[in-house]
Parts: sequence; structure tokens; C-alpha cells
Amino acid sequence: MSRGMDRILNLDDFEVAARRHLPAPIFAYVSGGVERNQSLRANFRAFEDYEFIPRVLVDTTRRSAATTLFGKEWSAPFGIAPMGVSALSAYRGDLVQTQGARAENVPMIMSGSSLIRLEDVAQANPDAWFQAYLPGIDEHIVGLVDRVKATAFQTLVITVDVAVSANRENNVRAGFSTPLRPGPRLAWQGITHPRWLFGTFLKTIAKHGMPHFENNLATRGAPILSSSVNRMFSDRANLAWRHIRLIRDRWPGRLVVKGVLDPRDARLAIDNGADGVIVSNHGGRQLDGSVSPMRVLPAIVKACPEIPVMIDSGFRRGTDVVKALALGAKFVFIGRPFNYAASIGGEAAVRRGIALLREEVMRDMGMLGVNTTAELHPGLLAGPGASPASSA
Repeated sequence: MSRGMDRILNLDDFEVAARRHLPAPIFAYVSGGVERNQSLRANFRAFEDYEFIPRVLVDTTRRSAATTLFGKEWSAPFGIAPMGVSALSAYRGDLVQTQGARAENVPMIMSGSSLIRLEDVAQANPDAWFQAYLPGIDEHIVGLVDRVKATAFQTLVITVDVAVSANRENNVRAGFSTPLRPGPRLAWQGITHPRWLFGTFLKTIAKHGMPHFENNLATRGAPILSSSVNRMFSDRANLAWRHIRLIRDRWPGRLVVKGVLDPRDARLAIDNGADGVIVSNHGGRQLDGSVSPMRVLPAIVKACPEIPVMIDSGFRRGTDVVKALALGAKFVFIGRPFNYAASIGGEAAVRRGIALLREEVMRDMGMLGVNTTAELHPGLLAGPGASPASSA
């Protein structure tokens, strides 16, 4: 085990270590929510609404966290959610995360706001998924979909909760911006965080040149320091359901719609060709005050029995994952902790994070009296949307 990893006992510990390791503006970008952080806090509090009703004297020696999703068996019922500009917090961050995910056999979703080419990630991990942020411009959509289609990616995720840019005041106060604006404050943060400065930022510049936004469109985007970056993050308010149908007609693989919180939108996603949905409030990073995905999960599962309903936003412990599965989620995705892990320890730390969470899930299943994730059901929970009197 690498230096310091023996002190990492759960996913929360990665955040503590990353706070020390990363410059304040970079850490603020990864950790922060939006405005008053109401949704960010609500995502964590939602898990407290549910308590377990375990069964006892059940032989759980055969238990396994393995879960099948879209015809592939994964080692655990969770994967790595997309996080933008991961290569700014960790050296080759997207590659580090996808290599760790491949080694541990869990899915990883690459962000469209990556600083590493999607082709490189697809080559490193053919089982990775690609997530896109799309403007409602047909030719731009077609160009990017065709580019992704030419790679090994088999699952395309369209994030739909970013119609306009969020008001992330915490980023401004901490000195983070896109484009990055070099100045005395940012320089001081680099000097006072030498492991990040030499091990991530300067190493990236020396080996790969100035980072660019590589995957927003079919062609390479602007450098991270360029003022033209803002044009890539302009309003996407013209993106509509007809564009999902356009993508469905052009994309031969699995199509997932991410950012759904209303059962009616989940049904529209299905009607327009989606093979799955991810219930998400963007980790509390878009509309402050938006509902926690856990609160609407049961209604969306009920409305969409024919597709896998997945979920993200605020998951940190095995008990969080198990609660979502018991409420009907097929899979859980987790972002920030694996970003922190990559920043402090590269692929080895990402793998340790996956292993720690998988062990928690296995332990929780044993104490609940279940052997497979398919045996989890609402009757094991007391709380909203659960049915303590039911059995399975």
C-alpha cells in the first residue's frame, strides 16, 4: 500500500487528504455546490430519512456485490460518475480514473468537459461510457455523436440539467474560473501546494502542452486559459426532446439520459429512445434547492419498470448505495471521492476507493441478511417510499 493510503479508511477520507493537497481554487471547484449549497446538503441528509430493518439468522456466506447492468456483470453496483476537468486536479485524471475502474471492473463515465481526448480514454478502457454536454444545434450534435461512434464507447450519456450555466459563487470566491486566469493569487496557491504544482500542473504542461477542452464538440476545443472557453459553456436552453430522438436515430449503442428528477421526464426519455436514466441533481451543482434524487427515486422507478434506473449525487458510504438499491435503483454513480482519490494517489488510490466501498456494500449486505443485490427491496427500509411490511 502506498504512502498514506493506510490512513484512508473510507471515501470521506479522500476529501480530507485532497483538501490539503489541492490548491484552494481547484478544491473549491470539485467540492462546491451552488449559491447556498442547499441541494448539496440535502443530498447527504436524504440518506438519514431511511433506516434499515435487517433480517437475522440468514446464511449470507454466499453473498456477492456483483451486479449486471446492460448485459455486463460488474464487480459492484456502483461506478464512477463524470467530473469535468479532472486532469486539472490529478495528473491525467480521466485516464487514471478509467484505468482504476477497468482494473476493478466497475463502469466509469468520462465527462464531455474533459481535458483529455475521448479517443484516449476509450482506448484505455473500452468499457467506459462517454457523457456529453450538447447545445441544441443539430450539426454540432451529429458531429460529436459521429466522433464518439468511431471509438470503442458503447454507452452514450446525455446530461440534460444544464440548460444554463449555474451560479457557482464559491468558485469565484476561491479564485477558480473558466477560463483559468493566472495571477498572483493562483501563483501563490501553486507555490504553497508543490506536490500538485510539480506532480500535476507543470508535469502536464511539460509532457502534453497547455490543456484544451477536448470533447465538447467534434473538433478540439479552446485551451483552458483562452477567453473563448466561455462560448463552449454558453446557454444550452435550446436543447429539446427532439434532439434526444435525433441522437437515438444516429447512435447505435446504449443511450442514457442523465439529470432527470421528474417521473414525467423519465417517461419522455424512454419515449424518445433512452435505454436508461440517471436520477441526478448534478451533485447539487446546478439549480440550488432542487430535490435530492433519493426523494424522487421511488416514483421514477415505479414510472419506468422497463429500463434500468440509475442514480448519483451525494453517495459516500456502502449504506448509501444499499439504500438506493433497496428503493429500486439498478446502479449508483459517485463522482467527487474518486476525483479526490486520483489527485492524491493516482490509479492506486482510485482502486483503493473502489475496493473500500465494495467491502462496505458486502458488509452491509451481510448484516441485512441478503446474498445478492437483486435481493434488496423496499421492505428492508423504514422511510418514505419504503414498505416495511412487504417481503421479497
